[in-house]
Amino acid sequence: MARSRGLPSPDQIVEFLNTSGSKVGKREIARAFGVKGADRVELKKLLRKMADDGLIATRRKRMSDASGLPPVTVVRVTGIDSDGELYGEPAEWAREGEAVPKVIIAAGSGRRRQSSAKPPGIGDQLLCRISRTDDATYPYEARIIRKLQGSKGHIVGVYEPSPRGNGRVVSANRKDRLEFEVARNDDGDARKGELVRAEITRERGRGFAQVRIVERLGDASDQRNVSLIAIHQHGIPDQFPSEVTQAADALKALKPPKGRKDLRHVPLITIDPPDARDHDDAVWAAPDDDPANKGGFKTIVAVADVAAYVRTGSVIDKEARVRGNSVYFPDRVVPMLPERLSTDLCSLRGLEDRPAFACFMTFDKAGRKLNHSFDRIWMKSAAKLSYAQAQAAIDGRSDDVTGPLLKPVLQPLWRAYNVLKKARDKRQPLELDLPERKLVLDEDGRIDRVTTPERLDAHKLIEEFMIQANVAAAEVLEKNRTPLVFRVHEAPAPEKIDALAKFLATLGQSAPKGVVMKPQHFNRILETARGGPNEHLVSQTVLRSQAQAVYTPDNQGHFGLNLRRYAHFTSPIRRYADLIVHRALISALKLGDDGLSNEDMASLEELAGILSMTERRAMLAERETIDRLIAHYLSGNIGADFKARISGMVKAGLFVTLTDSGADGFIPASTLGQDYFVHDEQAMAMVGERTGETFRMGDLVDVRLLEVTPLAGGLRFEMLSDGAKGKPAGGRRPAGKRRPGGKAKKPRARHHRHAGRR
Repeated sequence: MARSRGLPSPDQIVEFLNTSGSKVGKREIARAFGVKGADRVELKKLLRKMADDGLIATRRKRMSDASGLPPVTVVRVTGIDSDGELYGEPAEWAREGEAVPKVIIAAGSGRRRQSSAKPPGIGDQLLCRISRTDDATYPYEARIIRKLQGSKGHIVGVYEPSPRGNGRVVSANRKDRLEFEVARNDDGDARKGELVRAEITRERGRGFAQVRIVERLGDASDQRNVSLIAIHQHGIPDQFPSEVTQAADALKALKPPKGRKDLRHVPLITIDPPDARDHDDAVWAAPDDDPANKGGFKTIVAVADVAAYVRTGSVIDKEARVRGNSVYFPDRVVPMLPERLSTDLCSLRGLEDRPAFACFMTFDKAGRKLNHSFDRIWMKSAAKLSYAQAQAAIDGRSDDVTGPLLKPVLQPLWRAYNVLKKARDKRQPLELDLPERKLVLDEDGRIDRVTTPERLDAHKLIEEFMIQANVAAAEVLEKNRTPLVFRVHEAPAPEKIDALAKFLATLGQSAPKGVVMKPQHFNRILETARGGPNEHLVSQTVLRSQAQAVYTPDNQGHFGLNLRRYAHFTSPIRRYADLIVHRALISALKLGDDGLSNEDMASLEELAGILSMTERRAMLAERETIDRLIAHYLSGNIGADFKARISGMVKAGLFVTLTDSGADGFIPASTLGQDYFVHDEQAMAMVGERTGETFRMGDLVDVRLLEVTPLAGGLRFEMLSDGAKGKPAGGRRPAGKRRPGGKAKKPRARHHRHAGRR
């Protein structure tokens, strides 16, 4: 690389990071660009500014392009190119609206290449180190660290027998909807219309790919089996090996031992959803009795002491590490830990003695944390409350359980929360409060109704107490220089901010210029749009501009919460990352012999990559299951009309979300009307080439349901509303695109709002 005089430009530095084949730090950048003497100080400032702007990320003194894949990523093998090399994509990709990047897998990579080892194949999931390439087709190269267990290529679908020969399995994957051939002796006695899991035995060549049915999952039309599709499609382990269950069942409840602080007299309480089966955390607060801290509060966040039962290297620990987290579906939970632990020994059940890990914090009257400490305790939860139950008591509607707790327990908690809220408001985290849909099932497992639960102060109280305990854990471990897994949310990439600014300009709204974007800048954007016609659209666009939170052993801060350091400490029953933090605290504070092992410390980077993947896997599986259940719910409403909001768009058409159920569906652009519609990405609009008729993101529209595919969770709609008047797209049609035969499309029938609804 040619050396430049003075300092390199940010673009040159990013290019160097992407093309370098080795680890890069400040020294390597200075050497590559010939930066010497006093210019090294300026280079250091430049690199710090690039990190603040989100252009680069620093991990263990190694720098990388912040806009790319994490340095350790789980890659799923998806094909073989013409040169016989494997390629794939990130195992889980949750960035909506962005193309999934392709990854070429370096030949011969991996730690073990014995002749007896089976090479990876299509469908396998590989833990890999990622580097950039200059190849437009494969922008990333992956070197295999190891192959993950249980990643053999398989599909989930519906079996359709054939009287003339081999049957078929129709994939339940919405993305491909492929058919696979099943030989007679490989059908596993499956019946017509059954949901099955099948192993790929031959890749697609001439004709269909072949599969062997390995498991019958039940009737595909039964909603009680819907979550099984996502479970098996994403390779989520839903059955514990017998040795794990046996080991858990053999565990004995701990007795109050010496060395633990006995807090059974303190009325800690749990506040959770009404259907919660595991209780990770309990809270308590009281006014500080120190006269020097008038108006301040003492608080305790007590968390299930999972480390006391789950030892590093045990069969239970190894299984929890593979699972990464619990996965919550509307009809079932796939837990990280066996039920003997998750709902019994570790769960902070009401009025039962339990070991716990406590975070003690003191706050002043302005909500500033004055001090914190950690200890292993013995506790007895005074009550198990739901969010609505606790909120009702505060609002003057106590019941038999909350009545006795109101003055001594609940009111001090709420006063402490109001103090913490002062500091939170001053800190100004990102205020994206988007409603979430909840499916209420009947006793037969079918959807009874779809609701949007109210967000109560009780939710916010628990959230803020947990955030403060998580921050305290990160601060203690960083101060003691103990390895841990941070929860990191990086600042939005510059290109995302630029795209957001261009979009806001189309609404007549501006974004701050010449400043490093902070959460408060996004909050001002949201506040400007609040109450107006574009409120929902702006909220969604700000959300899509944000990076995705990940786990990493390197502290990058948490942009959304506006915190310099953050770690997950409060949910070890359902998140393995929290268990690692618990063990780190035990080691750092010398609280026992069940802390971090050498194996834990040596594998933190790999483990963080796996945990980030399992989290994304859970999110996608949960979302896909909700989509499928709602598709079943709406399958009897074909031809019905609905109110909807345009929630996304691509060249091929519009995505809409129904306002009553939150169901997502698609309207093909070819069905919009008599015009040719062009996707204006900057304005987030679909614009008629001749008429200028315009459909924009966030528009409220009337739609009609035309088609439902419950297996894939797909809904297809027809647009009933007219678009807004606008400027014709004219020359904005993509090159090479023309209407077949140059003829106008057949006009659609117009349905106006005064027309009758079915």
